[in-house]
Amino acid sequence: MQPFSRGQMAAKLAGDIPEGWFVNLGIGIPTMVADHVPADREVILHSENGVLGMGPAPAADKVDPWLINAGKQPVTLRKGGSYFHHADSFSIIRGGHLDLCVLGAFEVAENGDIANWATSENDTAPAVGGAMDLAAGAKRLWVMMEHTTKDGRPKLVERCGYPLTAPGAVSRIYTNLGIFEVVKGQGFVVREMAPGVSFEELQAKSGAKLHRPA
Repeated sequence: MQPFSRGQMAAKLAGDIPEGWFVNLGIGIPTMVADHVPADREVILHSENGVLGMGPAPAADKVDPWLINAGKQPVTLRKGGSYFHHADSFSIIRGGHLDLCVLGAFEVAENGDIANWATSENDTAPAVGGAMDLAAGAKRLWVMMEHTTKDGRPKLVERCGYPLTAPGAVSRIYTNLGIFEVVKGQGFVVREMAPGVSFEELQAKSGAKLHRPA
């Protein structure tokens, strides 16, 4: 079994974004997608703290401490990019102007429910944050996450056990073991598997029934 690295997951997701889309990248591993969008493609990346037109992470000697994403990581700005007030950023989100949002998750249910927020004081971004607005406001929601927890519990489940961020919002999931579509009336349909992963192994590491593509 050769699971996808996080870089490979980000590259696969970046390659699936159509030209011209406005895309929000959530905190955590979704931010890696910015490093894999080719400079010659028109994919406009948004960060909820008020950045539009983000580029990849800067080189160590090119960091601008005033230019960060919502996860407080340094970013670059592509030609034509801009930054603006937080309220204007949420007007973009709530106004339905984002073609796609990419979030991390603790659980995704087979009906597209997502649970991705925490209340632990040890978390760097506790509570729901902007994820609820993003899940409701973006035209599409894709999830990028590890397939299981550190102790092996599945994150693809029949029903979420954690409080929901949004019901029925997720349409696609990228994990280190595969890529999945959420299909109404079916649930999780396997689109791609990591090298060396069998369908049976993938099913054993999932908490809901998986379906092969028709």
